[in-house]
Amino acid sequence: MAKAGDKTKTKQSLVYVIAGEDPSSVNARYLEIINQLVTPEERDTGLLVIDADKAVIGEIFDELRTLPFLTKRRIVALRNADKFISANREALERYFESPSPTGILVMTVVSWPNNTRLAKKLPGIGTLVTIEQPKGEEITRRLIDYARDAHSKGLDNRTAGLLIELAGDNLTRLYTEIDKLATYAAAEKAITTAHVESLIGRNREFDAFEVIESCLQRKTGPAIERLRKMFAEDKAAEYTTIGAFAYHIRRLFTAKKMLDEGCSQYDVAGKARIFYNKEAHFALLKRLTLRQIGDQIQRLAETDYAIKRGQSQPRIAIEQFVLQLAAL
Repeated sequence: MAKAGDKTKTKQSLVYVIAGEDPSSVNARYLEIINQLVTPEERDTGLLVIDADKAVIGEIFDELRTLPFLTKRRIVALRNADKFISANREALERYFESPSPTGILVMTVVSWPNNTRLAKKLPGIGTLVTIEQPKGEEITRRLIDYARDAHSKGLDNRTAGLLIELAGDNLTRLYTEIDKLATYAAAEKAITTAHVESLIGRNREFDAFEVIESCLQRKTGPAIERLRKMFAEDKAAEYTTIGAFAYHIRRLFTAKKMLDEGCSQYDVAGKARIFYNKEAHFALLKRLTLRQIGDQIQRLAETDYAIKRGQSQPRIAIEQFVLQLAAL
């Protein structure tokens, strides 16, 4: 089975499946393979691109078995073919057993489970090109490039990191968020952290993130101010804030443990999901011990227990926790 970039193998294949969750990466590899298989001069007679949602399996096979005219091979391409494959799996299995020697089928999919009969038949006649989801700094670079290329908007590393911190590291979702942010930024030349906070950051997790960030930078005033604003804007915050705090502090614990074990900052950032304000995070992790971070997790558990037992007033107990955290 060839990997992406194995051009020798892909030239001999009668079926290509390009699988991956990132549409831009899948599309780039798809175009690369098409360019390898057919020259620009041959495309009018040698390449047929069919809408997978409207494709009829019998017509696909007829096209593949039609003798090529003025080309060595006839290429039939189906993009976003997941539903097409599911609907025509048995027919495709039969075709994989006896493919046309003069036709090449190219399909892009989001998922290609390796335990299906179809997947098991593919290596004998074709190539699976798996597009891995980018990680770490690669995600940041992709977002910056996408904002520039798709929307002519600037996006710096810090803002991209904040977006990943809040929205997760799935590129498909992140591209969608960039689309929204570009519209929100309107005539402005760049997408900023203020745009991200305004459009995406109006949630409890972001508020808790900001409180913890202020605490760990020993900015007690801003931390308390943000906390009180959370309580004023959301009555449920006093019952949900501890969980959000715990999430962020557990990430710090994971990162510190990995650093103590000798892991690189690159690996730590990816595993602990530290994409925003990395320098400050790692400076903080050098200052704190694993015991200190673990103690905060324990304090949160005790605070949560006291609140649920009616032994402490939620707002007072959480504010006390924040004050002690900022004193570390």
